[in-house]
Amino acid sequence: MIPAIILLAILISYFFAVFPRMSEKERIRKLPTSMFAHRGYHDIRHRIPENSLAAFKAALVHGYGIELDLHLSRDGKLVVFHDDTLERLCGCQGTVEELTYEELSACRLLDTAEKIPLLQDVLSVVDGSVPLLIELKIPGRSLKICEKAYELLRSYPGFYMIQSFNTLGLRWFRINAPHVLRGQLASHLTAETTKEAWIFKFIVQNLFCNFIGRPDFISYKFSDLPQVSVLFLKHVLRMPIAVWTLATCETLKRGVSCYAIQIFEKHGENY
Repeated sequence: MIPAIILLAILISYFFAVFPRMSEKERIRKLPTSMFAHRGYHDIRHRIPENSLAAFKAALVHGYGIELDLHLSRDGKLVVFHDDTLERLCGCQGTVEELTYEELSACRLLDTAEKIPLLQDVLSVVDGSVPLLIELKIPGRSLKICEKAYELLRSYPGFYMIQSFNTLGLRWFRINAPHVLRGQLASHLTAETTKEAWIFKFIVQNLFCNFIGRPDFISYKFSDLPQVSVLFLKHVLRMPIAVWTLATCETLKRGVSCYAIQIFEKHGENY
């Protein structure tokens, strides 16, 4: 049997690793809406592609919060785009980080008239009307995107939160902008084939990295739940949990009844 002192040490280490910041829970619970349209309220059947100004305007019509993704272009522009490469959405080669915004602006999203927007354009359209949930895409070691994003967001009058799989991005905000609400993104990463080392994926998957970023909420993939650390944080520490991506009426209903924030895809309404 494991000696009691060793078991106690393991438990203390676990609690230290996964423990979040506890002081901001009420700010999240007082959000004007708990429902966030994933990459905007997009619907390609209506020529409204994801992460487009049209998708964000559609979310505003319904009063939904907006979840969006942020990359940094080669010339330092904050670009709203999800994928690592341009191929799926634009039919082009390369990544956002490899191109200037002038080059990116020549692309069109899913063969529509919509182009890849800048974050500043999105902020102008939303203008504080609904809360924003901004995912920072940090493919390498540079955290310049955190500095650039906060430089722009610090003067934005509306409500926003940031989230990222990269815990070092959360740590940047913990140190440099502690008042900004921050969320740790996670999922069953060890089951995915990605370039990151297995051990790093395992640490994020189990939220053992929380001691670095001390997140205010966890944003976990709904289909990968239940998960031990999420259960502990939700039921013992009463930490707000966001779930993604809810794509059916049934999963949205469960998300609303069980979790603090629901990140959803369009689920049946007509424009």
